[in-house]
Amino acid sequence: MGLLLAISRLIDRINETIGRSVSWLLLAAVLISTGNAIVRKMFDISSNAWLELQWYLFGTVFMLAAAYALLKNEHIRIDIVSSSWSKRTRDWIDLILHTIFLVPFSFLMAYLAWPWFWRSFASGEISSSAGGLIIWPAKAAVLLGFMLLTAQAFSEIIKRAAILFGYMEDPVDTAAAAAETHSIEGR
Repeated sequence: MGLLLAISRLIDRINETIGRSVSWLLLAAVLISTGNAIVRKMFDISSNAWLELQWYLFGTVFMLAAAYALLKNEHIRIDIVSSSWSKRTRDWIDLILHTIFLVPFSFLMAYLAWPWFWRSFASGEISSSAGGLIIWPAKAAVLLGFMLLTAQAFSEIIKRAAILFGYMEDPVDTAAAAAETHSIEGR
């Protein structure tokens, strides 16, 4: 289990770094969008390339941050249902559903994205819009996003199994207990 937990920590570090890094692309997308809107209104000039670039940036953030959202446990859940369950039950459900749904889905998407990306890259596919950009970088973001999500799903499975079988403490519970202790001591 020690080797699996080391792999899990490596995956977590990679997705933490990528998740934090791509957040800056949102600023770039907003600045490009703002600049494009100002130029369009003031000078009646527009560019499909700038519009596509802001879409590429937003799509890249969305795809590459999906694994980061899973790492931070910020993905969508049905909290109204799961909040009434014990932590152990939620851990079992995460372990089972990540194994039977998330891993196969994200792996299949990465598998299918590879030839889709490669054909675009090999052919130098360009947007059909006048002045449009090359398309393969956006398709690469889809491929990389699903690869990172698959890896993070494995990391989450390893951590849930380690917690359920007593190989590690739940970092969420440990952090919550530390915050509660700090709050009590501060009174």
